[in-house]
Amino acid sequence: MTHRFTFRPGLPVDASLIRAFVRAIFAKWVPVMGREPLPMTADYDLALQAHGFDLAYLDDELAGVLETVTQADHLWVETVAVRSDLQGHGLGQILMSRAADEARNKGLAELRLLTNAALTSNLQFYAANGFVQDKTEPFRGGFVVWFSKKV
Repeated sequence: MTHRFTFRPGLPVDASLIRAFVRAIFAKWVPVMGREPLPMTADYDLALQAHGFDLAYLDDELAGVLETVTQADHLWVETVAVRSDLQGHGLGQILMSRAADEARNKGLAELRLLTNAALTSNLQFYAANGFVQDKTEPFRGGFVVWFSKKV
């Protein structure tokens, strides 16, 4: 099934919408990790003032969120969240492609991100999308995996 997504920038007024969306998407990982993933605890009122947000819609419903932070030598991908019923339908790849475009448009040659090592579907997704594992390190009783990708 091919979906037609529309996109718009996230605005400060979207904080509660993004917070609720991200909490719903990441809730499935709480039992796996034994705690709430960091995106569930983020201050989106503050983040929307300092980070870039790309919101994906299917019809009139929020379908995905991409949060990025411009660094001196790379674009940091802080959060990628796709509505559960749409996972596996290409929206995650579209959002990552948009992040790569954003990096290139800003003259940056690399995307970087991290994910919890227990989230095996995330590890597989990033590897399948051209990201390389740079390092693994302990974090809050588990491990995080750092990824990068040249764009």
